[in-house]
Amino acid sequence: MAVGARSGHEGPEERPGRSEESVPPAGEDAVAPGDDAGDGNDGDERDSDGTAPAPKKPRSFWKELPLLIGIALVLALLIKSFLVQAFSIPSDSMQNTLQQGDRVLVDKLTPWFGSEPERGEVVVFNDPDKWLAGEPTPSPNAIQTALSWIGLMPSAEEKDLIKRVVGVAGDTIECKGTGPLKVNGKALNETSYVYPGNTPCTVDDAGGQFKVKVPEGKIWVMGDHRQNSLDSRYHQQDKHEGFVPVDNVVGRAIVVAWPPTRWSTLPVPDTFDQNLTAAAPGALGLAGALPLVLWRRRRLTVGNTRVSGSRTAG
Repeated sequence: MAVGARSGHEGPEERPGRSEESVPPAGEDAVAPGDDAGDGNDGDERDSDGTAPAPKKPRSFWKELPLLIGIALVLALLIKSFLVQAFSIPSDSMQNTLQQGDRVLVDKLTPWFGSEPERGEVVVFNDPDKWLAGEPTPSPNAIQTALSWIGLMPSAEEKDLIKRVVGVAGDTIECKGTGPLKVNGKALNETSYVYPGNTPCTVDDAGGQFKVKVPEGKIWVMGDHRQNSLDSRYHQQDKHEGFVPVDNVVGRAIVVAWPPTRWSTLPVPDTFDQNLTAAAPGALGLAGALPLVLWRRRRLTVGNTRVSGSRTAG
């Protein structure tokens, strides 16, 4: 008995074991997991009721802000510890190279690779032995304390100084009269950085006249404002005899970053480009003995010629 009209031919016979109830309803997907067939929405995830899930809303900016601040703080701490740190100039001892209130950026990276201070560099270093005794300590507010903690402002608790390196290990530094300042016997032309009107050396009995040799692991530093700088000259009675241990050096000041009108780099002056290396004692002895050896050898050669000539003539 026909169930419905046929269109010109009879359909296939019903197979045993398959009923109409096993045929999926029209319009529903009958795709097993992993099957590529479908209704055109390939890869769409659907909820258990078959509807597509609503798109996820982007996280609110205010919810992401603490994460961004945390990342910024970590980066700032890493930069402060290993790369660059800002320092404020508290005095006039480095005029006119640096003015009171300037902010300088200090390179802290190169010392991690074994680089040591060189002549002519402006360096920041920890107080070697109470050089800042009696100096007033600023009282920062909460914001300044937080900024100093992440390296955007200098710390009030850190006792640091800034001077120019004049001598390194092995150098003999000499200052007599009003100058010039000599390094290993060679005079420095300091007109490009010494404060106008100052003399390279200071005539006084407190340390302005000196002749010292820099020991291993130490440096000798002086301010550019020679008559207004309590530098190595005036600390020769401390435990380091005025020298600054290399381990105390925080880094080299590379640029004046603030105020914008004062922006400039801090290169090594040209006068330090000359060969200032101290000659080794052995080399000096050899250089002094060489003329004597040559003179004696010449005399012996002349004497031998005369003897030889007399023998030939005989």
